[in-house]
Amino acid sequence: MKNILLIGGSYGIGLAIAKELQYDNKVFIASRTKENMSDMNVTHIPFDATTDTLDVNHLPEVIDGLVYCPGSINLRPFRGLKIDAFESDMNINFISMVKVLQTVLPNLTASNQSSVVLFSSVAASMGMPFHTSIAAAKGAVEGFAKALAAEYAPKIRVNVIAPSLTDTPLANKFLNSDEKKDKSAQRNPLKKVGTSEDLAQMASFLLSEKSNWISGQIFHVDGGMSTLLVNG
Repeated sequence: MKNILLIGGSYGIGLAIAKELQYDNKVFIASRTKENMSDMNVTHIPFDATTDTLDVNHLPEVIDGLVYCPGSINLRPFRGLKIDAFESDMNINFISMVKVLQTVLPNLTASNQSSVVLFSSVAASMGMPFHTSIAAAKGAVEGFAKALAAEYAPKIRVNVIAPSLTDTPLANKFLNSDEKKDKSAQRNPLKKVGTSEDLAQMASFLLSEKSNWISGQIFHVDGGMSTLLVNG
């Protein structure tokens, strides 16, 4: 049984990953709240990624998998963005993630081969208007992941999932009506809005031994948006 640490797992993608993994792994969730976990087989650790230092005393000496889930969706015209917005997006998506990884690095290297899963966005590879701040932060995640994967191979595998807009609580204001969901679905060649479960299945695969020859990769789980041009 593997020890899996999820940073952020009370809602959305993190919660879906925890539900996917809880029966075959020992799952630790470090998040601000333990809401939605009452009937789950997980261990909760109070933790705010933007302000707290993760207490490793609550964790096992060996961590076989880590998923960093906190993120942001900050879509505004560049001319109206203040530097605080860029700093905020960079902090939650990148700097806080780096702090967590540095904190638990000894636990990850104690595993025979651990797996780290990070999250980016389709906006990091596609030029999309109003995405300058989030694209910058997620671009940092992708570059960092490849460098870290190279540095720690074969001991630690590092991969990134880059979705398009997904139906999660974080994206609620963009998908809070059938009209908005349909409009978003039509932007993807597969004509579907992604779900937390879609991303959880990919994360589960990347944490498993089935992916033990995969590292340093960016997986575009985005309905085909980043690579396909389909009429209609």
